[in-house]
Amino acid sequence: MTADNSVQVSVLGLGAMGGALAGALVKAGYATTVWNRSPGKADDLVAQGAEAVATAGEAVRAGRLVIACLLDHASVHEVLDPLSGELAGRTLINVTTTMPAQSRQLAAWAAAAGVAYLDGGIMAVPHMIGQPGSSILYSGSADVFYQYKPLLDLWGSSTYFGEDAGLASLYDLALLAGMYVMFAGFMHGVAMVAPAGVSAGEFAAMATPWLTAMTGALGEFAAVIDGGDYTVEGQQSLQFSSLGDLLAASAGQGISTEVVAMVQRLIQRQIDAGHGNEGFARIIESIKHPG
Repeated sequence: MTADNSVQVSVLGLGAMGGALAGALVKAGYATTVWNRSPGKADDLVAQGAEAVATAGEAVRAGRLVIACLLDHASVHEVLDPLSGELAGRTLINVTTTMPAQSRQLAAWAAAAGVAYLDGGIMAVPHMIGQPGSSILYSGSADVFYQYKPLLDLWGSSTYFGEDAGLASLYDLALLAGMYVMFAGFMHGVAMVAPAGVSAGEFAAMATPWLTAMTGALGEFAAVIDGGDYTVEGQQSLQFSSLGDLLAASAGQGISTEVVAMVQRLIQRQIDAGHGNEGFARIIESIKHPG
């Protein structure tokens, strides 16, 4: 499927991410109108061939397809609520970071206004847009996703999760949860070895292949969780997974134990409930049932 460059596209919001998305469209030959609340952000895009307008209303009127990449959920409503009448009959793809409930609310708002709606979660940083490794998750209107998929694929690999507009946001935030906790664990390791004169770069050289290899266990954990049997042979038991030595060594290095203590609490709750001989995957029960 090839891109239909006759599509008139308008991009609302030219922060680092919005500018990258608009730039990819201009480079691919799309007639692209851009708007940003503060002036000056469009200069480079105009030099590449985009048309800048002074108001969001002008931008909406210029394109049948409107891309919103704004600060947050509130800013989407602030910009688009006054333009609901002009958006009617158009298509809105919102890639502003929102929570699942907010994405569903925007989908309902769009439906009431007669606007075809697709929600997107961007799994990339701005310089990755259009490059290998960039991924964007979508949910909402299937018709919109498949009609504009060639355009969406300009930004990165496009994955569609269904008509529930909140699913892309849910996946986005769930994946970020894994990323941030992993990064925090890495930072803990850096802090732990620093008093011994080990640089962050030296530690990263060791941590990268180790953590990459450990991601192979994710599928194994998933199989155990989906099967619901935490006694499956081959798993490391919770008793053996206790992080007491790691906590003590961290304290001995004079650093915070907060990152590791969080995991230890999840383990200990299951041990205290009598599940110490079951596998590490059981800590998901501590996460699913807090308190």
